[in-house]
Order: sequence, then structure tokens, then C-alpha cells
Amino acid sequence: MSSTSQAPGQSQIQSTVEKYVEVYMSRYDASHDYKHIQRVLNLARLILKEEQSAKPAQNQAGMRRIQYDDNLVTLGALLHDVGDKKYLQPGQDPTTLVRDELLAMGAAADLADRVQDLVLHVSFSTEKKDPQKILDKIAAIPELAIVQDADRLDAIGAVGIARCFAYTGAKGRDDGLDGAIEHFVEKLELLEGMMKTDTGRRLARERTERLKVFRGWWESENEGSFL
Repeated sequence: MSSTSQAPGQSQIQSTVEKYVEVYMSRYDASHDYKHIQRVLNLARLILKEEQSAKPAQNQAGMRRIQYDDNLVTLGALLHDVGDKKYLQPGQDPTTLVRDELLAMGAAADLADRVQDLVLHVSFSTEKKDPQKILDKIAAIPELAIVQDADRLDAIGAVGIARCFAYTGAKGRDDGLDGAIEHFVEKLELLEGMMKTDTGRRLARERTERLKVFRGWWESENEGSFL
């Protein structure tokens, strides 16, 4: 970039990222496509709005309301699956991929570093390995809590059910449809208890109930079906 040119503004960076992510996600299966990104972005914006409006600027204990960076929430939601190990291409480094792309788009180095740090800590598996590390990271980057909750909300409820079966089909799992249902118990029904925001917990409660109802239907319809 020449010394006389201006760095791209926030809206321009977001627009460029959206176009990049749409192309990047086009090779993914339906469980992790661009529509998933759009839903996560919408959920993240909803959570951000609810969290900012539902809490007073300062509570009775004198603690101030968390001030979220809406640009970081937006970019984190858009880029949270870039570098996902399930789909990583040969030669790609997931620890720097997002940062490098943002820098190439003209984003400031500090912003690129923060977005990269955020997206590296979104996944369920990362939190299961070291829950305290995620809590510490949220203390440093509170926007992570919003993006995490948004991503996990899209994994449960009616959409989550569809995504679970889509992923099972795309990966050709040997355990077939039964394996998808087992995934409900092994992971999806646990997500409600891992939500970080009040809004996320409220939305997850309803969506988790849908999972359990569907699993009950599945088990009922499969009882004695091969006798």
C-alpha cells in the first residue's frame, strides 16, 4: 500500500471478508457452508444486541457492563471456520491463515491478530481439551463468548439436526444414521451447558429441547422396526 493511499475502512474490510468467506466455504459440505456462516453472523449480532441492551451500564456491585467490539464480533463470526482442521487444505497453517488473509485485505495488524486469536478458540474440541484456557481467553477477548455461543446455537435445534445428518452423509461414516443420533448425546445436547452468555443460554434451552424431542421420536420409530 502506498503512503498516499488510505487504509480500507471497517465496512470495506467486512465486505471483502464476506466475499472471501463465501468463496472459501463453497467447497465445504452443507453442514459447514456459507449459509452456516450467515446464520452464525445473524445469531452473533442478535446475542450482541441482547447482551448490550439487557444489562445496565453498571450493576449494584459497581461492575461495568462489558463493552464489546462489534467489528471483532462480525469478523470473528464470518471467519470462525476458516482454517477448520476438518477441512484444512494441504500447506495451510490454521494458526496464521486468518491473520494473513486480513493483512492482505489491508486490515490493521492488531485487528488481524485479535481475530486470529479469537477464531482459534471457538471450537468445541479446543474447549474440551482445556476449559480454563477458554475462560481465560474470554476474559481477554470477551467477543469470543458471543461468537462461540452463536456457532454452538447453529449446531442445535432444527438446523443443528439437519447439519448433523448432512455431515454424517458427507463423511460417509460407517455407523450411518445411528452414529448421527449418538452425536446428539455425545456432543450436541451438552452445548447448552457450555454457553457463555445469558442470551445464548436462553436460546440454547429451547433448541436443546428440540433435539431431545427429535431423538425421542427416532428411538420410538426404531424400536422393533427390524422384527
